[in-house]
Amino acid sequence: MGDDSEWMKLPIDQKCEHKVWKARLNGYEEALKLFKRIEDEKSPEWGKYLGLLKKFVTDSNAVAQLKGLEAALAYIENAHVAGKTSGEVVSGVVSKVFNQPKARAKELGSDICLMYMEIERAEVVQDELIKGLDNKNPKIVVTCIETLRKALSEFGSKIITLKPVVKVLPKQFESREKAVRDEAKLLAVEIYKWIRDALRPPLQGINSVQLKELEEEWVKLPTAAPKQSRFLRSQQALKAKFEQQQAAGGDEADGDKDDEPAPQVDPYELLEAVEILSKLPKDFYDKIEAKKWQERKEALEAVETLAKNPKLENGDFGDLVRALRKVIGKDANVMLVTLAAKCVAGLAAGLRKKFGTYAGHVVPTILEKFKEKKPQVVQALQEAIDAIFLTTTLQNISEDVLGVMDNKNPSIKQQASLFLARSFRHCTQATLPKSMLKAFCPAFLKQVNDSAPEVRDAAYEALGTAMKVVGEKAVNPFLADLDKLKLDKIKESADKVELPGKKGGGVGAEKKAPAAKAAPPAVAPARSSGPPKKAPAAKLGGPPKKGKPASAPSAKGKKCPETKEFVETELSIEVCEERSAAVLPASCMQLLDSANWKERLASMEEFQKAVEQMDKSEMPCQALVRMLAKKPGWKETNFQVMQMKLHIVGLIAQKGSFSKTSAFVVLDGLVDKIGDVKCGGKAKEGLTATAEACSLPWTAEQVVSMVFAQKNPKNQAETLNWLANAMKEFGFAGINVKGFINNVKTALGATNPAVRTAAITLLGVMYLYMGAPLRMFFEDEKPALLKQIDDEFEKMQGQSPPTAFRGARKGGAEEDGEEADEQEEDGGGAPDVMDLLPRTDISDKITQDMVDKVGDKNWKIRKEGLDEVAAVISEAKFIQPSIGELPMALKGRLNDSNKILVQQTLTILQQIAVAMGPALKQHVKNLGMPIITVLGDGKTNVRAAAMTTLQAWVEQTGMKDWLEGEDLSEELKRENPFLRQEVLGWLAEKLPAMRTVPSDLMLCVPYLYSCLEDRNGDVRKKAQDALPIFMMHLGYEKMLKATGKLKPASKEPVSALLEKARAVMPAKLAPPPGKAGAAKSVSGGAPAAKSASSKPKPKPVIDDYDDDDDDDDEPEPETKTKKVVKPGAAKKGVLGKKAPVTKATVKDEEDRSGVIFILVPNGKEQRIKEEKGLKVLKWNFNTPRDEYVDQLKTQMSTCFARWLQDELFHASDFQRQVKAIGVMGERMEEELEGTVSCLDLILKWFTLRFFETNSTVLMKVLEYLKLLFPTLSRENYHLNEYEASSFIPYLILKVGESKDVVRKDVRAILTMLCKVYPASKVFPFLMDGTKSKNSKQRAECLEELGCLIENYGMNVCQPTPAKSMKEIAVHIGDRDNSVRNAALNTVLAVYNVCGDQVYKLIGNLSEKEMSMLEERVKRSAKKTPAAAPPPARQAAERERPQREHPSNPNATFMRKPAQQPQEDVPNKLKIMYRTYRIQARAQNAVREHSHPSIPKEFQLDLDMIENDHTRVSELPDLVQHKLDELLEPIMMPEPKIRSVSPHFDDLHNSTASTINFVISQVASGDINTSIQALAQIDEVLRQEDKAEAMSGHIDQFLIATFMQLRLIYNTHMADDRLDKKDIFKLYSCIIGNMLSLFSMESLAREASMGVLKDLMHGLITLMLDARVEDIEDGQQLIRSVNLLVVRVLEKSDQTNILSALLVLLQDSLTTSSGSPMFSELVMKCLWRMIRFLPETINSINLDRILLDVHNFMKVFPKEKLKQLKSDVPHRTLKTLLHTLCKLTGAKILDHMSMIENKNDSELEAHLRRVVKHSGNFSGMKSDRGTEKGQDDRMSKAKVSDILSEIFKKIGSKENTKEGLTELYEYKQKYSDADLEPFLRNTSQFFQSYVERGLRVIESEREGKGRIQPSSTVIPQHGLDSGSVPLNGEEMKPAVYYERLKILRQRQGLENNSRQAQLLQQEEGDSGPMRPITSLLSKPSVASSTDMLQSKLSQLKESRESHFQQEQSHSHSPTRCSSPSANLDDLKKRLERIKSNRQ
Repeated sequence: MGDDSEWMKLPIDQKCEHKVWKARLNGYEEALKLFKRIEDEKSPEWGKYLGLLKKFVTDSNAVAQLKGLEAALAYIENAHVAGKTSGEVVSGVVSKVFNQPKARAKELGSDICLMYMEIERAEVVQDELIKGLDNKNPKIVVTCIETLRKALSEFGSKIITLKPVVKVLPKQFESREKAVRDEAKLLAVEIYKWIRDALRPPLQGINSVQLKELEEEWVKLPTAAPKQSRFLRSQQALKAKFEQQQAAGGDEADGDKDDEPAPQVDPYELLEAVEILSKLPKDFYDKIEAKKWQERKEALEAVETLAKNPKLENGDFGDLVRALRKVIGKDANVMLVTLAAKCVAGLAAGLRKKFGTYAGHVVPTILEKFKEKKPQVVQALQEAIDAIFLTTTLQNISEDVLGVMDNKNPSIKQQASLFLARSFRHCTQATLPKSMLKAFCPAFLKQVNDSAPEVRDAAYEALGTAMKVVGEKAVNPFLADLDKLKLDKIKESADKVELPGKKGGGVGAEKKAPAAKAAPPAVAPARSSGPPKKAPAAKLGGPPKKGKPASAPSAKGKKCPETKEFVETELSIEVCEERSAAVLPASCMQLLDSANWKERLASMEEFQKAVEQMDKSEMPCQALVRMLAKKPGWKETNFQVMQMKLHIVGLIAQKGSFSKTSAFVVLDGLVDKIGDVKCGGKAKEGLTATAEACSLPWTAEQVVSMVFAQKNPKNQAETLNWLANAMKEFGFAGINVKGFINNVKTALGATNPAVRTAAITLLGVMYLYMGAPLRMFFEDEKPALLKQIDDEFEKMQGQSPPTAFRGARKGGAEEDGEEADEQEEDGGGAPDVMDLLPRTDISDKITQDMVDKVGDKNWKIRKEGLDEVAAVISEAKFIQPSIGELPMALKGRLNDSNKILVQQTLTILQQIAVAMGPALKQHVKNLGMPIITVLGDGKTNVRAAAMTTLQAWVEQTGMKDWLEGEDLSEELKRENPFLRQEVLGWLAEKLPAMRTVPSDLMLCVPYLYSCLEDRNGDVRKKAQDALPIFMMHLGYEKMLKATGKLKPASKEPVSALLEKARAVMPAKLAPPPGKAGAAKSVSGGAPAAKSASSKPKPKPVIDDYDDDDDDDDEPEPETKTKKVVKPGAAKKGVLGKKAPVTKATVKDEEDRSGVIFILVPNGKEQRIKEEKGLKVLKWNFNTPRDEYVDQLKTQMSTCFARWLQDELFHASDFQRQVKAIGVMGERMEEELEGTVSCLDLILKWFTLRFFETNSTVLMKVLEYLKLLFPTLSRENYHLNEYEASSFIPYLILKVGESKDVVRKDVRAILTMLCKVYPASKVFPFLMDGTKSKNSKQRAECLEELGCLIENYGMNVCQPTPAKSMKEIAVHIGDRDNSVRNAALNTVLAVYNVCGDQVYKLIGNLSEKEMSMLEERVKRSAKKTPAAAPPPARQAAERERPQREHPSNPNATFMRKPAQQPQEDVPNKLKIMYRTYRIQARAQNAVREHSHPSIPKEFQLDLDMIENDHTRVSELPDLVQHKLDELLEPIMMPEPKIRSVSPHFDDLHNSTASTINFVISQVASGDINTSIQALAQIDEVLRQEDKAEAMSGHIDQFLIATFMQLRLIYNTHMADDRLDKKDIFKLYSCIIGNMLSLFSMESLAREASMGVLKDLMHGLITLMLDARVEDIEDGQQLIRSVNLLVVRVLEKSDQTNILSALLVLLQDSLTTSSGSPMFSELVMKCLWRMIRFLPETINSINLDRILLDVHNFMKVFPKEKLKQLKSDVPHRTLKTLLHTLCKLTGAKILDHMSMIENKNDSELEAHLRRVVKHSGNFSGMKSDRGTEKGQDDRMSKAKVSDILSEIFKKIGSKENTKEGLTELYEYKQKYSDADLEPFLRNTSQFFQSYVERGLRVIESEREGKGRIQPSSTVIPQHGLDSGSVPLNGEEMKPAVYYERLKILRQRQGLENNSRQAQLLQQEEGDSGPMRPITSLLSKPSVASSTDMLQSKLSQLKESRESHFQQEQSHSHSPTRCSSPSANLDDLKKRLERIKSNRQ
């Protein structure tokens, strides 16, 4: 292309890459113009040149290159996309521009580099420039250095990272080129401007001349800090400010300080780490142990030289540190000690935080060595310990320092205090918390009083430094008892202290003062041992409240009770009398010891009056109590006088300054009387008052030791009971756990049961506070006792300790709050109660021998060592943190080659975590971090064990210590995929819960980025999950800046991931409001209940049943502001939430009050259209990817309120999502149209939640769905295909959830779903669900399929029944038992619908599967289930799948069912009462503040009641009464209603806790409370859709009801003060509720036998109560009860009610005091039940009834019954048994399976007589004769031979068919041949095979199809059942019974056949049944069992056609179609056939 004209026509971009340089030059020129012309930085035009930019700067032609550089500069300056080219362009500039001779080219190249920096690409540019320094061309090097200098000068050290520059700078000074050296010098000067002296250490190694020149240059520099003069694009605000300053003038600019001063650069960061371990002399460890001190010195000098390196490479310094520690501790040569100390100091300074691991090992040794007096040794040790302190935290070494603070050697004490003083200088208020001061100050106060002046001075200095750091207000409370002189010395020391950087001091303290409470006076009041009586504000364990200065002085006054306790000397009796006489009347003093008790009583009354009027200051407590103890004292015999005495003791303790001396006087008497029936109450009050005055821990310790010194079990039991109650009232602080444990163990071993019970109760209370650790003390107890303790603990499980309202707090409210806050910031430390546990020091048990064993070469010896370690820890239970050499030994075992030992070590570490508690923190670095290393192990089980151990450690230590330092980043640095994914997953789990994190977390970020690009997919996934969590704490900007160090290829993808993470970044947890919001209670970390009385105004309840941390982000002050009530918020939500209160302002509240769903016309249709047109992703995935989430967000943004969408997609705080769902539930009714319009999006959002593991959100979602679908159904809305297909498959995934409650809810939702989406369309989704790998999901889907078929018939089976059934039948062979059962149940459901046709539908099955199915069908025939429910059956019945019934009909009754509900349910109710006691108390408090009237919940739908004529007609007056009485509460104004418990509308959401709470109120002693609760339940029971919520709570409800009936009968009716109208109203409510309940059969049947018995007892007692008749309308009430009893008899489970009546009759006859009318009424009920037996016999479990009758007859044998006054019980029992025999025939004898020794039972004999008389076994004589005659025809020997031959053939593979044929023919010929002896010893499978083979041959010969096993129907048709008499003499009944049993089992005739029931249910009218005699076509002999079997097979085959014929007629159900009657019928027919043959 030589001609210019050709390339001139080309577009610009093509010219720029033309071969001809002129063309390129022209192209560059035009491009330059174009670039300056384009105004839009995001114009698509820029994209054309993106790939050409490198060519612009690297053009081979110098002229063109120059122009290209200009164009490139313009492009970079103006194009938005220019940043993408930074790496390649700068690389090109460095290599192709900086070597150009033209200065202009270099200048442009340099400008390009700076421009890239300006557009935020500084890191890339800097990396390329530093690479350029290695270029061989010195020109390039010079220009690179020059560019770096310019960049630093213009952008400053914030933008240019100096560390890499400083690292390469010394090398440039060594260059041979002078230009390079000169440029390096200029760069060094520029760097010095920015970082000053930090540059000196890195340059110490350069030439001394050069260094001197630099020093000279540095001196000339101005002292003012340089300022940034060029700014990044993101710093435009700074740029504008800078320009303003420049315009205003230089001086002003200089004076104006920058907002963000440049950070001080640590010289350490600029240094290169040196690796020294490998440089140690090879014989170092030998030399250090050498006997000659010179050799030891050589070794130490070598280390000292290496340790002088300012920065050391991390490594395993454990051995080296141990060696140095040994020298310091044990070497006699002080010179070597000094050397070793210097080495340690060097290592600590060089390693910094990395040395923290070893700090705990060295500090105790150094402190002990301070006993040396030589100054050089002391100085070296001081330097060493100071250097060590900087590597660790004060908390980690506090135990070691405190350990030597009371050492005998004054030098050690002095140096320890001086060390702390120096250490405090490095602390701030945050790093020197009150918890630390609390530990150190008592030790300092002891030293202040030390005899050695140097010790005192050191203590003054330490306290002064602490005061300077944290301020006087924080330290003064600890100094309350110091005299003024000492205080002045401390303050003087504080004034002298100079803190580094002038930080801290008083200023910092003053700034924080407002957050703290007012300081107390310098000297405490003289008498402050006892707290004021009323100190509820200082409640133990409750979060302290902010802004209450009134309570502050008293709270502060309680600090350090040890130092301010009111101490009183013991007074003589004379002094006491004198002082008492001064305050008591003379007559009182004289009569105190009078012989006349009345005078003593009068004296006591005067005494009491005097005490009541006495002022605290003038009350001589000790004198008064000694007067009370004066003869007769505590031996007082008159209980009235004694009661007064004890009462006065309590008064004195409450009102006066009651000392422990006074307490000792009275405690003996109080303890002695505590078990007294009359005086015990007053004694307990006295003990409580004493405990308030002298603290519970002290009082309890004295009381318990006194009472166990006695032998009075009553006193012991009552003392323990008092103590249990006192702990709840006072809290648990200060309790001596170990002391109590020993006494409790004594009590547990007591012979008296009351003492044991009281001890276990006390343990239960202690468990509330201590939790699981308490059990460790009792592991050695006997199993039976341990089980009782465990049961008590289980009752307490999940309960919160009650709020303490008595006693003084150990520390001020502020202090506890701050300590709790510190724990919170640590990530949640262990509960405070762990500090109360006595801990054992096991360091002396960790012997050197044990440590050597653990490190032995032989793994068996190592294991032995580990076993010993585990034994030591187990024995100690709780241990101190000093564990000697153990940490290093265990650390070595964590990388043991034997994985079993690694796992054992991990188990030991878990033991240590539990045993050591919070003190474990100091071992995190040296023993915790190696646990993380194990997470990289290749074996899954080892990693799992390591993770468990890690979690156990973190639970004790919190997260903070793990994140500090470089250790965690070092672990992530390891390129181990297992380790990385485990650690990242762990961090992602733990970090969201932290409020603050150490800055060292930033060190992990580079490795997090490398994990994002890891080859392992799991690592990448975990890294992506962790990214937003890291960003939450570190911020997006920091994270983005960190990408600058990545390679260009990595930077783009990582930046993109950061952008994504930014979108889902969770909100950071807000700090706790007022430093108290999240404070933990002293009670083991459980949040204490909030007491309304402790607040200025009652705080609005957000959610009574929600997690406590729901409101963490709500600032406390808002509780004091007026709450804005929105119209939407006035009504409580139906999902158990009230309108959410946010931390936002009123404006935000208003924003949220609008609609939450925005109606977009045709929005849903448009979305459907887009998905069909594939314009958006189809909602179909295995796991949701980010693009699906983003798509859903986009779709929701148009129709969801912005705030709601933000809450729904809140990434970290799931509580926000829960609240959002709550709001959606609340607004469902009012925004139903909006809900429907957004339904597809709502359902899609729910599917995303199904893939998460958070069960709280999942349960809330299911709760919402259970509300949604019934609402849609009521509105006649039906889901469309689009909505269903994007939701149902994912809902079905959760049906396989491991939690039962989730599966149950999903099944319930699937049932509801069929109301809004056709069941036939749900069916295929369920079919897909059966293909899941999750066996639970397969089983549940199969069960649900069965329910659909059962409810909707075979039409639901899609695509066809045959195809569906074949797929279902496949699961009969599943590996999982539950799946097999579910498949069989489903096939059985089909069988129930279509009979034998099911076998055709399922196709061929293997023999094993077919036999399983046949067995299941047979078993189902034995049961008596109701007929298949019609499709219209209620959803509540559908929800109970068939699988819930045990497959064995008797399985349920293996244990005695009568006892179980009685035991379980009341216990459950007791637990429930305890659980809600606190809530009820809080609610009462709130109610008192608002209004004491009845809450809103008590309301009834009056219109519904008035229009319900059926109800009124049944109970007219009663209901009318209810209405009249209950009108008033409904009229109450709204404000009175707001603060009560949740509205009962929530009940239909199955909120079990709400139901439990309301049921517990039914049994309340307060009539109004009970009425309210009953009204709430009635409201639910009367609404069919809500009533199902009561399912599962019926027994609880009935128990509560009859408890209330008992309470009314025993208490209320006898109380004349109560208005009888109120009692009538309560009765009315109870009966109304019961009628509602027992009108619903599904709920009524849930009532258990025991509960029904008690209920009937209560109702009958009420009917007989003569007092009821005296009440107005009493007769009406009794009639209502009568009606209720009838309803109970009809609707309850017939077995349970019959059983209950029998037991009740037995009890009433046994009790001599019982009313005869009571027994009579019970028998009337029984007669009624007997009358209905023909209808109910099929639903009764006869085994249970006969067991109850048997038990009755054991208590009342026939003779005893006849001796009763009335013969009615005898007749009742006879009638019952006669009726049962009549209805079931001989089969009744088979229902005695539950009776032990039935042969001895009077019942069996009676039944046999009745059966015999009814003639069911007649006519067997001739039958037996025939059988005998048949036997005679054939010799037994011959028969045996023939049959043996036949069975051999059947057993062989070749002749099996022939054998079966011969056996069939033989049986035809000799039909009575007995095959039993030949089959008896064979397997069940072989027997089934033979039977099945015979049936097949029979069907083939008759030309029929295959016969399916089924239950046989042989209804009798008008034949006389009594015509065949039984002759028991000729034939033993046992033989015949046995044969009949075999026959019934084979043919499934254990109970009525299914078809007989169907006939009974479907044919309503009476009429004779058509005989089927004609079906018995073949003549045969009747006596043979096998012949019977053959005939039964024929009958089975013809059953279906006969059944269809029968259905054409209308017949009545007859009772004679029972199996027994069928057998009788069949026997007669066979008899007839036999006689015909003869």
